[in-house]
Amino acid sequence: MKVIPVPCLGDNYSYILIDEQSRQASVVDPVEPEKVLSAVKETGMTLKTVLTTHHHADHSGGNKEIVKALPNLVVYGGDSRIPAMTHQLRNDDKFELGSLQVRAIQTFGHTTSSISYYIQDTSADQRIVFTGDTLFVGGCGRLFEGTPSDMYESLNVRLAALPKDTKVYAGHEYTKANLRFALTVDGDNQALKDKAQRCATMACTMPSTIGEELATNPFMRVDQPALQKATGKSDPIDVLAAVRQMKDNF
Repeated sequence: MKVIPVPCLGDNYSYILIDEQSRQASVVDPVEPEKVLSAVKETGMTLKTVLTTHHHADHSGGNKEIVKALPNLVVYGGDSRIPAMTHQLRNDDKFELGSLQVRAIQTFGHTTSSISYYIQDTSADQRIVFTGDTLFVGGCGRLFEGTPSDMYESLNVRLAALPKDTKVYAGHEYTKANLRFALTVDGDNQALKDKAQRCATMACTMPSTIGEELATNPFMRVDQPALQKATGKSDPIDVLAAVRQMKDNF
């Protein structure tokens, strides 16, 4: 299993997912189809599938054009607002991409169409998750359609339950700004300081891991005393809500 990030629209990422065994490729959020199709062509793989993380146009806006170019593509998504969708997913739905095993995880909060794709390559003992705009490296998406409770469930229950070595591929390159904010609410966290220093000179900060996010991401540390102190809240959902508001105003 191989993942190729494709920068799009300034700070977005599309991703090409390659299954070497079947020589199949899938694309995640191909918002600039020509750029993505050119990158797929360079791999020599056959594109079969589109994985859409949510309905926002900077993620799903290329679906119709890429399906026009390749009419037999299977397009997965989380609700009817996904353009060109052929297969609608519910939480814990499972399917295969060649030899790769996929589990859909509904991760509401940013939108109510959000699906994170947890993918396992059992032959290579590899695990990855595409999180769209739900989980960013060092942050999370704004709460446009969901509640703090929804985002808490998505981050601290569903995604946090994945194996810690699961590689995280997020929908935007927001890492440096996210970590600058994180240091204002969790500044004594040595793991966070180390990650901020490590990412400072990186053009692409993908992937992170679930373990790294649990150690450094303030939205996945809402049960920790430092975050409770920074917000003046004790209930983890209230802490998340307060940290999100602070980030919105940062």
